[in-house]
Amino acid sequence: MTTWKKPLPVVEAETAPYWTAARDKKLLLQKCRDCDEYQYHYRGFCSNCWVGTIEDVESNGEGTVWSFTVIRRNRTPGFAEEVPYAVAMVELEGGIKFITNVINCNPDDVHIGMPVKLTWVAAADDINIPMFEPA
Repeated sequence: MTTWKKPLPVVEAETAPYWTAARDKKLLLQKCRDCDEYQYHYRGFCSNCWVGTIEDVESNGEGTVWSFTVIRRNRTPGFAEEVPYAVAMVELEGGIKFITNVINCNPDDVHIGMPVKLTWVAAADDINIPMFEPA
């Protein structure tokens, strides 16, 4: 395993259920019981109707590259060692757009419409980071 050198996410009370699920390699989205809309990033209220009746929904981890870019220059420690790498907006169920990396492939092979699936990268003993790879 490559040692994680990037910043670690800050786990706060509001996002703790998300990171607890991620530790167990489960990707949580949220869905509002009132307006039936999905949302991501994980938060304590519905960002569509502003009502707090949201529920956790486990993603099936299947998506499609909606947009992407290939990073070829980055001098930031932790990222510089990985160039080139693909950063993508992956569309998941419910129309959720998830900003992530597409890994385990040549970044130049990533394209709009590419089917991808969820994979996990261990950042620390208790923190897994969701990323995607070709399906």
